[in-house]
Amino acid sequence: MPNIQVLDPHVADLIAAGEVVERPASVVKELMENAIDAGASAVTVEIAHGGMSLIRVTDDGCGIPADQAATAFLRHATSKISTEYDLEAIGTLGFRGEALAAVSAVSRVELLTRPEDQALGAALTVVAGEVAAQEEAGCPRGTSMAVRDLFFNTPARLKFMKKDAAEGAAVFAVVQRTALSHPELSVKFIRDGRQELLTPGDGQLKSAVYAVMGRDIALGLLPVKGSGEGMLAEGFTSLPTCCRGSRGCQHFFVNGRYVKSRIMTAAVEEAYKNQRMVGKFPGCVIHLTVKPGEVDVNVHPTKTEVKFQREQAVFAAVYHGVLSALNRDHTRPQVAMPALQPEDGAAEQTALPLQDGARALAGTQFMPAARFKPVPGFSPAPRPAPAAQPSPAPREAPPPPAQKKKDSPFRWVDPLPEREPEPPAQPRAEAAPSPEPTPVPGPNPPDPMPAREQEPAPVPERVPAPPPEEPAAPAPEPQPGPAEEPWIVRGELFHTYILVEQGDKVLLIDKHAAHERANFDRLKAADYRPMVQELLTPVTLSCPPEELEVLLEQTQLLAQFGFEVERFGSSALAVRSAPDYLDVGEIEPALSELARRLRLTGAADPASARDELLHTMACKAAIKGGWHSGAQELEEVARLVVSGAVKYCPHGRPVAVELTRRELEKQFRRT
Repeated sequence: MPNIQVLDPHVADLIAAGEVVERPASVVKELMENAIDAGASAVTVEIAHGGMSLIRVTDDGCGIPADQAATAFLRHATSKISTEYDLEAIGTLGFRGEALAAVSAVSRVELLTRPEDQALGAALTVVAGEVAAQEEAGCPRGTSMAVRDLFFNTPARLKFMKKDAAEGAAVFAVVQRTALSHPELSVKFIRDGRQELLTPGDGQLKSAVYAVMGRDIALGLLPVKGSGEGMLAEGFTSLPTCCRGSRGCQHFFVNGRYVKSRIMTAAVEEAYKNQRMVGKFPGCVIHLTVKPGEVDVNVHPTKTEVKFQREQAVFAAVYHGVLSALNRDHTRPQVAMPALQPEDGAAEQTALPLQDGARALAGTQFMPAARFKPVPGFSPAPRPAPAAQPSPAPREAPPPPAQKKKDSPFRWVDPLPEREPEPPAQPRAEAAPSPEPTPVPGPNPPDPMPAREQEPAPVPERVPAPPPEEPAAPAPEPQPGPAEEPWIVRGELFHTYILVEQGDKVLLIDKHAAHERANFDRLKAADYRPMVQELLTPVTLSCPPEELEVLLEQTQLLAQFGFEVERFGSSALAVRSAPDYLDVGEIEPALSELARRLRLTGAADPASARDELLHTMACKAAIKGGWHSGAQELEEVARLVVSGAVKYCPHGRPVAVELTRRELEKQFRRT
């Protein structure tokens, strides 16, 4: 058998360095954490060639005494802990005493440091873990450490390094996360002689987010604050309409330390459930403050993974903080019209080609409402009823406010609006005018029996389920919205979008998305009891065996919402009852779509299976784009959206966008 021997100290140092120093970004992380532990208020990070040839980190911290400079590069040398009891409540970012030893073992290090109470500092050169030179030097207070020729003595690791651009991007990401973790720290980042980041260091997290993530993202964030059981979660989270295609914009910090936490990720995405689009992930910057003794940071060499003593309390604090922020949000996406370029001559201004105007409108973009100042609200007032508009007549002011009729024929999930074609208009009789508003005639009246178009609903991604126990903190109550301004329905566009005028703005409401959300909220209510219709002739559903088994596994859940199903033969399903708001022809498509979605997302989690069923039923029962809707139907949908009861459809799409009068007048050159 092979002989057992003790490794050479240099080989052991290289192995230890491989666990701590994976790439230039690892070096920057360790050095910046040392600067923060030293009490620095400003840190400058400079790299060259992606950090492979040079990494310089300069801070204004407490510095290292000259007689301890060489000791700092020994393994397990640290000033942060001294006894085993210190490990029970670690309050610093570094504590192992391996960072400088690991970095110096695979590079050439130049150290320049001076404490505030010493007139002269120390200059130290370390090559491959060995001190090559040490002398006194004049320098400012703090520490400057330059790491050159990383992995020069470990070719096995060097060949796995990526291009300079990729390594530099990884370093930049570490610098950004460090800036977000400590807003009181002013961070400057210089790459190849060019400054790419500078944070103010004013202690405001919003300022750090603005500097790191940019203006567009910062203005689309909502403040988060949740607490409970001795824990505090605060920071910012994105609007549902500003979600990204990956989790790259999710940043979590525990006691100022950047971590990768599945429990915090699950809490955030659970709060966005039924409010974000499929394949999109919210962005956030969440700081969690817990007692040092309740979190174990010594579970990973890079200290990016932690263990919590009370995971359920962590989930509750983050979940309810994010959910409260979403409930307080009453903004809507706004339409930002592109600015028209002034023409050279007056004649050209008056003869603007129609194609140019159409091309300008085609470039319309949707921006977060936070980018514009909201129109000041005023006290609620009775909403004026829409005026009847006969054939061509002079424009008149709207009539005085009229009392809304209580028994509106518009019906929702219990039951849904009747989908009967409206009778043709009758000649006006010689009688008193009716108080009911009449719909504004569109340019192309719909056919008496329009075809019903079914909008396919995207398959939502299954969100990680929370821990089995219920959170201890109570669920937050929805926050009241701002005072409602008087509004009026002006008509309908393309039989899909409701046109609502409110103050100095115009709302375009997607009637299908708004109605779908209203249905979903009603179905999701705990006290909902469906009205069931018994089918004289059972509806048979033929589907693949995998989808058939998925539906048979959820028979109890289907029964809660009015579906009575049983196996019919070897590859079919018989439906003997269904909710009354589904037409007979919609039963088979609804169950088929539900089976496909459950098969894709998985049906093992009861909560996810229930939401999949609610998504499908709400979509199938909602009025569709392209259907003709009566005036009272449009009013009821608009009322829910304007009041704030409906903001996003279950798939995260906005139900309304806002166009200000100023943006509209800019297109006509009236401003």
